[in-house]
Amino acid sequence: MNHLLYSAVARTLPLVLQTKNKQRVCILTYHRVLPERDYMRSSEPTVATFDWHMELLARYFNPLSLSDAIARLDSNDLPERAVCVTFDDGYANNAECALPVLQRWSIPATVFISTGFLNGGLMWNDAVVEALRIAGSGEFDLRSLGLATYDLADFQHRRQAAGQIIREIKHWPPEKRAEAIRVIESMVGPLPQNMMLTNDQVKQLGDAGIEIGAHTKTHPILAMLKLADARQEIQASKDALETLTGKPVRYFAYPNGRPEIDYRLEHRDFVKSIGFEGAVSTQWGVASESSDRWQMPRFTPWDQTPLRFMTRLLAMFRNPA
Repeated sequence: MNHLLYSAVARTLPLVLQTKNKQRVCILTYHRVLPERDYMRSSEPTVATFDWHMELLARYFNPLSLSDAIARLDSNDLPERAVCVTFDDGYANNAECALPVLQRWSIPATVFISTGFLNGGLMWNDAVVEALRIAGSGEFDLRSLGLATYDLADFQHRRQAAGQIIREIKHWPPEKRAEAIRVIESMVGPLPQNMMLTNDQVKQLGDAGIEIGAHTKTHPILAMLKLADARQEIQASKDALETLTGKPVRYFAYPNGRPEIDYRLEHRDFVKSIGFEGAVSTQWGVASESSDRWQMPRFTPWDQTPLRFMTRLLAMFRNPA
């Protein structure tokens, strides 16, 4: 990297954008960090890409833990270019691939875990991806599920088909979606059982200083559940993680996370009522002193070059939510 150039951009762009001295923090959302490029998950960063992401944050921003960021928002004491790093779902590669990079650059982070998938579970969307990865060539016929027939002629078609199926069934009732996954798996055979964190890896992350947050038990769309069931999903994940780690679980991430679409105000109120000190959504923007601490926005630039990544991240500070 041309560090003189990057330093100049970090100093001058906030002046140009009139974001200097504003009390704002950009909370970044990640899911996986992969050892190498995966054609079925082409948008996910590899270790090499994540490394330069974190180098940029370490050199030209002020990385904070989520707890520190919220406390400093409350006290009107945020540093310039404040950022937080978060991960959703609880993938094993958070410990295997992301943690060494975070430690290399001394970046704090929060990992939000859906506890029902620990120790060999598989999220439904990953089941779709992995099924289409190993399915035979030719057509993949899901008309019995009310879907289509998908061409699996090559890697690009497999990736496109997985995306289409995931979009189609994402908002199906949980029971209907689970049955669809059972049918899909029966067509291809056993799927991986090592994609999610184990109990020991959760403890490893916690022992390394990573904040452990809750993300429900089975990652449902909360707005589609009866309120009692949604509350149980939220409470169960908090309880399980506190039992596992022996520490309070202070923060929560809403699955999918779009306000009034994936979760509603009653879910936010329940999250607050059971002792979470803050929660994050996927509302686009940066958090400011006026942001609801139980609906904090998040954003991640996915530009493929460091300068574009950095510039977009700096520009994001114009958008408090």
